[in-house]
Amino acid sequence: MAKVIRRHWVTDQGAGLPRRDRLSCDYDAYLPDPLVNRTVLLEGPVAADVSEAEAELTRFDLAVGALSGSEALARLLLRTESVASSRIEGLEIGARRLLHADAERAMGHGTRDVTAQEALGNIEAMLYAVEAVGPGAAISADLLLEIHRRLLAGTRLENHGGRFRSEQNWIGGSSFNPCSAQYIPPPPERVEDLIADLCSFSSDDSLPAVAQAALAHAQFETIHPFADGNGRVGRALIHLVLRRRGLVLRALPPVSLILATWADEYVAGLTATRYLGPPTSVEALQGLNRWIGLFAAAAKRAVADADAFEEEMDRLDKAWRQRLGRVRANSATDLLLRALPGAPLLTVRSAAALVGRSAQATNEAVARLTEAEILSQTTLGRRNRAFEAPDVISAFTDLERRLASPTGDTRTALPTRRVPRRG
Repeated sequence: MAKVIRRHWVTDQGAGLPRRDRLSCDYDAYLPDPLVNRTVLLEGPVAADVSEAEAELTRFDLAVGALSGSEALARLLLRTESVASSRIEGLEIGARRLLHADAERAMGHGTRDVTAQEALGNIEAMLYAVEAVGPGAAISADLLLEIHRRLLAGTRLENHGGRFRSEQNWIGGSSFNPCSAQYIPPPPERVEDLIADLCSFSSDDSLPAVAQAALAHAQFETIHPFADGNGRVGRALIHLVLRRRGLVLRALPPVSLILATWADEYVAGLTATRYLGPPTSVEALQGLNRWIGLFAAAAKRAVADADAFEEEMDRLDKAWRQRLGRVRANSATDLLLRALPGAPLLTVRSAAALVGRSAQATNEAVARLTEAEILSQTTLGRRNRAFEAPDVISAFTDLERRLASPTGDTRTALPTRRVPRRG
């Protein structure tokens, strides 16, 4: 039975804090019900939404082109996933800037862009997370701890990485006491048992996958098991569940980005799952259905936005080929055109490896695409010649902005969170 646990907080009066932050008080920490064996009854409309979301995710994963199997675009999408809930949230780390920093580091030159370097660290941790679980594999507490360790590695909070919190935390209010907090998670001594239950639930196949991912994410955010980085690990957990259930193996549908865009609805949905009393109560079941319905809608919207990007890549390919005139099938030019959506920044050497053609043939193809203004020359580091596809980078920026618009169209509804500017 879900309940609150009354505790007393004593603030150090000699800490030189403002009066508001020196308060001592009684506070109520929320203790959720375990997920394993919990009764979950989906209302008819919600069950239909879940079914539609699963069908859309499966269809997209099978049909996806530019957003699958492409290192560069996978990293860009992971950036939006990881940065959106991290300490570097709000920084406008655009696609072009991140591509350049990533390419410079791959060439062994390092990067002087500290912000991009931090973003790349987040991306690598998220990439590890989404690739750590395959169909049918178990999700364990050790896996969550390793994801967390990687996320905080090299940051000022590195000593907290890979460890569950040992102190009470809270959301909202003062940074020094929980007296005015909006939400207070379970006491630290309850965290390990709750995470063990969450992992058992996440490794089961009893519920539809979308409903399972929704409840796992909500429970994780409710437990808030870490001193920092809960948002990023909670986002990763969504993909872990969907991947182990086999729904998304080739692509990364940005479900949590839509939830971040629908910020008010997201918070209200999570709050609705934090009932008091038995899990079979009307309040409990209605709260779970409200949240699962919102999550399913976010999944469908994420697929729709990703579909629009895929359509734009197809339109670009046709426009490029029309601009070039005759392109011989399986020539270096043909292969490079196909590869550009997944590798919008390259050198002649990386392009040759990508398309499997000689340096000379690739150089001629790059020159042809540059002359047609499909590629533009740039530099990596101080003097390394590289080429980028501005149309692809612009299309990805448009995708990010679309994902941040409540309606999916920035012409009718501006982004609700900070995103890279066009241009």
